[in-house]
Amino acid sequence: MIDNYDSFTYNLVQYFGELGAEVQVYRNDQITLDELDALQPERIVISPGPCTPNEAGISLAAIEYFAGKVPLLGVCLGHQSIGQAFGGRIVHAKQIMHGKTSMIHHKNEGVFKGLDNPVEATRYHSLVIEKESLPDCLEITAWTETPEGEFDEIMGVRH
Repeated sequence: MIDNYDSFTYNLVQYFGELGAEVQVYRNDQITLDELDALQPERIVISPGPCTPNEAGISLAAIEYFAGKVPLLGVCLGHQSIGQAFGGRIVHAKQIMHGKTSMIHHKNEGVFKGLDNPVEATRYHSLVIEKESLPDCLEITAWTETPEGEFDEIMGVRH
């Protein structure tokens, strides 16, 4: 796991451990791409964190290098970093969501398979991947809707 200096990183580590995964955690500025590659990771998680993908240390370079080679999962800043690494623009959310819940609609695939649809989730972010700039290689897998039932903002993507 690439740790973008966020306390939630260790919640994720614990959850993955409960699923039987052995997780190694590296701060985003304390490992090089060569060192990460030498570990031969089976999968990589890019954690939440402050700021934007531009300040997320090795995160963007790791996504660009490992995309298509190993599964990548981005949470919050990690999700935004995946969007930016493939050419999407990261913009301010229409509504800042810090500790508030929303109904998240999804395709019932991948990490969302088997969840209620929509699923109520707690959000804590100020930035989103702009839909209009989303590259064709990324598919929207989760989103919020307006009160009128129209697409609002991206909450999940898959490469």
